[in-house]
Amino acid sequence: MRWTPVSGSPQLQLQRHLTRQSSSRGMLAARFARPKTHNNARMLHFQGPSWSGTTFNPNSIRKTSARSHSWALPVAVSTLAILSFGLTTYATSRSLHAEAPSGENLPKIRFAEVRKHGVGAKSIWVTRGTKVYDITDWIEAHPGGEVILRAAGGSIDPYWKLFTIHQKQDVYDILESYLIGVIDPQDLVNGQLPTDDIDDPFQTDPNRDARLLVHSNRPCNAETPGPQLSAFITPNPLFYVRNHLWVPQVVEPEEHKLTIELADGTEKIYTLRDLKAKFPECKIHATLQCSGNRRSHMSATKHATGLQWDVGAIGTAEWSGVLLRDVLADAGVNVNPRPSIDPEEKTGDVVKHAQFIGAETYGASIPISKALASDGDVLLAYSMNGEPLPRDHGYPLRVIVPGTVAARSVKWLSRVVLSPEESPSQWQRRDYKCFGPNVQAAGVNWDRGKSIQEMPVQSAITSLQEISGHVPEYISGRGRIYWLDDDHIALEGYAFSGGGREIVRVDISADGGRTWQQAELLGESDGGGRDGKGDGFRKGSKCWAWKRWKCDIPKMDAAIGGEFVVKATDESYNTQPESYMATWNFRGNLTSAWQRMPYAPTKEVRSLVP
Repeated sequence: MRWTPVSGSPQLQLQRHLTRQSSSRGMLAARFARPKTHNNARMLHFQGPSWSGTTFNPNSIRKTSARSHSWALPVAVSTLAILSFGLTTYATSRSLHAEAPSGENLPKIRFAEVRKHGVGAKSIWVTRGTKVYDITDWIEAHPGGEVILRAAGGSIDPYWKLFTIHQKQDVYDILESYLIGVIDPQDLVNGQLPTDDIDDPFQTDPNRDARLLVHSNRPCNAETPGPQLSAFITPNPLFYVRNHLWVPQVVEPEEHKLTIELADGTEKIYTLRDLKAKFPECKIHATLQCSGNRRSHMSATKHATGLQWDVGAIGTAEWSGVLLRDVLADAGVNVNPRPSIDPEEKTGDVVKHAQFIGAETYGASIPISKALASDGDVLLAYSMNGEPLPRDHGYPLRVIVPGTVAARSVKWLSRVVLSPEESPSQWQRRDYKCFGPNVQAAGVNWDRGKSIQEMPVQSAITSLQEISGHVPEYISGRGRIYWLDDDHIALEGYAFSGGGREIVRVDISADGGRTWQQAELLGESDGGGRDGKGDGFRKGSKCWAWKRWKCDIPKMDAAIGGEFVVKATDESYNTQPESYMATWNFRGNLTSAWQRMPYAPTKEVRSLVP
């Protein structure tokens, strides 16, 4: 572990200023236009022979002072404009870049030469389309950190396509300030780089279980089939996968570094080995659920954008690791702050959020109150169900924020930043928010939406079986308990509520919601999460995990009713809304209305998967 004081660095001060910009467009430009150093007089110059011709000499490009007579591209002007004039940066950057030579006047560079300027080279080059850029001076200022080096010596296109924040003219304009040439036509096929020359960001992703229901391959997003959610603990290979980007590779997991950045800018670095040796291990049972779980149900009423998850974007595991609270205390944070007694007190730079940053640059944040709560159980996890984290689930280190939308449980955790502001990432400021049923995506004011944290009440049917009471194996089991030899329908499912609020009741209807009966909440022996006495084996300060439930309904009643419905209630007596339209939002987040499942009896005994 080592301390790195950076509180006085101009770049850190600039970063903090930029994160306070209220305009999302202004913040976008500011993040991309930051200079590498605080020497605002630094400019990029091109000297030597003319731009025309077929040969290219890398030594003909060099940096000089602003007094040089050659053509110059100011690198820092955009940042200064943002600090002073906000959105006028866009017009400024465009006018500056308009001087850049184009077309046949640019040097022609062989792609083999680009390959030489990868990681480890003195200058780092990338291509976009058929253009070549020297981004050496942009790396340190890049808002995604050194993740841009994945494209070093190759094409940046497959990476930028993954980040919608890049797909804006303002960002393209900034990149143009680093333009040095074009790919030699000898290396192009039909005017484009050959596919074989473009790296695949996902080529090192792990293999996945064939039973997962895949919604997208690149990045991988796949859910657990309903029948595989029959146990309290979801097996690692079948745990749903929600990736926004590629899966990072880690060579030496015990040396994986986690940086804690405090409010004054000082940093403390821990390796995974440090965390295991210095802090007591903690285990919790926690359910993670994607905010889009059951989105397809909402879309059946009115289409909502996003992956069309069914009921399987949810799972429960035993997570092992160390408490974030303990680590922050060791880093010098007062984890028992005195509450303010003056409602008018100026907060200034008081820490309000804990930001999490993953190795692949995904970012999110939670309120500092959750991070520091003695019963919040926020975990820096390195184990899942008694095994090292699988690669898809954050190996070697991730944060688990129980009771909160899974989007805040950042995988491949590399940095924790204590800040007055929530994470500036698109996944915090845009993607995971809800708006009213009347609000459409076009022209939405993202700043008016509150980032999702705790989850609402949720429940779903995961298994439906038609059971004959005359099947000997079943009579010897639970089927005989209720209706003896009657044929009936066996329903199973889950119920969950955020914030650690325990599920106290699950209601089932066989006639579309006209009449109801209560499901049985399963005990530990049934894989439900608690024993029959109510003093269960669950691990954690609160009820962070789902409840499994079951309900047997006479087949005749089900045949007459024609539709099963499930809804749940938590310990605060929060319950699910009846209608999807009541909570419809164009992003399809937080689908939590009653689940409805039509039923028509079959002539023979068989299993039905919802």
